[in-house]
Amino acid sequence: MTRTDTTRFSPTKAERSSSDDADRVSRVADKILIVGLDGATFDVLNPLMDAGQMPHLRRIITEGTSGILESTKPPITPAAWTTFMTGKGPGRHGIIDFEKYDVHTNTLTLNHTQSILEKTIWEILSEKGMRVGSINLPMTYPPRPVNGFMISGFETPDIHSDFTYPPQLKEEILLRWPDYTYRTNWQRRILGGRRIFSRNIAHIARSFEQGCQIAELCTERYGWDVMMVLFKLVDNLQHKAWRYLPPHGTSVDTARTRMVTECFNRLDETIGRLRQLAQREGAMVIIMSDHGHGSLDGKSQPNALLRQWGHLVLRSPLERAKTRAAYLWHRATKPKNSRFAEAAMPIERDLAVDWTRTRACVMHAGMYGFLYITRKDRWPGGIVEPTDYEALRDELARRFREVECDHPRLGRCRLFPEVHKPEDLYRCNRDECDWLPDLLLIPAEGLAVVRKIRGFGPVRWTSDRRMEGTHRVEGILAVCGPHVRAGARLNAHIADIAPTLLASLGLRVPVDMEGRALTELFDVALPVEFEPPQKRERVEPEKPVYSAEEMETLSRRLSDLGYLE
Repeated sequence: MTRTDTTRFSPTKAERSSSDDADRVSRVADKILIVGLDGATFDVLNPLMDAGQMPHLRRIITEGTSGILESTKPPITPAAWTTFMTGKGPGRHGIIDFEKYDVHTNTLTLNHTQSILEKTIWEILSEKGMRVGSINLPMTYPPRPVNGFMISGFETPDIHSDFTYPPQLKEEILLRWPDYTYRTNWQRRILGGRRIFSRNIAHIARSFEQGCQIAELCTERYGWDVMMVLFKLVDNLQHKAWRYLPPHGTSVDTARTRMVTECFNRLDETIGRLRQLAQREGAMVIIMSDHGHGSLDGKSQPNALLRQWGHLVLRSPLERAKTRAAYLWHRATKPKNSRFAEAAMPIERDLAVDWTRTRACVMHAGMYGFLYITRKDRWPGGIVEPTDYEALRDELARRFREVECDHPRLGRCRLFPEVHKPEDLYRCNRDECDWLPDLLLIPAEGLAVVRKIRGFGPVRWTSDRRMEGTHRVEGILAVCGPHVRAGARLNAHIADIAPTLLASLGLRVPVDMEGRALTELFDVALPVEFEPPQKRERVEPEKPVYSAEEMETLSRRLSDLGYLE
């Protein structure tokens, strides 16, 4: 098969000159293959490897360097993978959640690749003349032109979207894999439970094989210097089947435990095939996750506390019912591409807030709670005077830190052990980042924050029988290949990967990247040289990236995993 040239990507003369051999630093890697295991944790993988069930991953760890890869705060897919792509934290790249709240219009939208404020590694490498490929990585829809190929990830609405660059790659994918889909396909029914569970697991295992096959196709078709293939459904598997995962699971259903374990075996077979591909290409292999995973013990409800403290007021039950009925009538009678309440309906449906009497509200929640104060000078209809803002922010931070709960695993503990002002956490200028919340609420381990209010308590605990998984900060890292230290341990941060990729390839690292090049990965010296910041030109889309129908599709997909509660 003849390798295809992409035609639309065209770096400027200045950009092309940066890839000249005279501008290169000594490299330790000729090519790099990155395998993303979304949500993977050594808490699951180590017991499987100890039981001899993931020999390919074990071999990579034994022959290379591995350790914990610390995620972002919050440890959620869009924030973490965007930090991987930019080498910068959420306060710089602009993504803290799947949703984005606009304080000036009181609306929620969904983030996408054009929401990213900084250049990604794919753009930087392309401009330096490197050939790149990205398969199924979140926060890459709609795909941007690169020097290579790109297949967008989880936030792609469906296969009818333009999900590839170059565009003709989509046709080849759908021709070769007619069952290619962005649906999670996790089904639940009262009857036929084990049969349906088996079908769910088979769909996930099939996605592993398919991702590997697409990587092989794109290698043959386009070639690459750096390629990434992402397996998103590793995360979905743990969300849905955590109670069947030994040794952490609470279920005694051994048949389902065997199915889940076999699914991880299929993942390991895929890792083995990808390593063989890397060896044929002479590439270093990086296996990484965006965050870790653990049990979901319960869901914290900070808006219930705000309501209890008198800072959040809901409309009357009758008004809430009217709003819900109007939304349902709109969905039944209006065109599919129309919008209702200017995209603010997620807040209205979940909370029905009386904004004329509300001082603070958690507008969205992505593992953490994102709390906004209704300041008069920046919020439509806001009631908090700017002169009272800091005092209210300090009061709320103190009160949230003081709340305690009886955790089924941890005992008596603080419900929100960490409460941060974003400018302190992300070391950014608050005035330049008005999209950031006023406070970030970090719950106790095993708890996820939700926007909705159900019942009267600040926590809705989960029974062992219904236990699912949720995210942890501790992800995984395993690296092997030429010049990589064997059998070594190394803990790092996900922001460190982008500068490490550049330095490994003998390229200069933008000086404003917040991560560092992991020089201790290698058994030879890794020179690290720097260059001026690489700024992304902001181009506002001519029309909304998502239609109302696509927003609804993605909202259902995210809600199924518990991200939009």
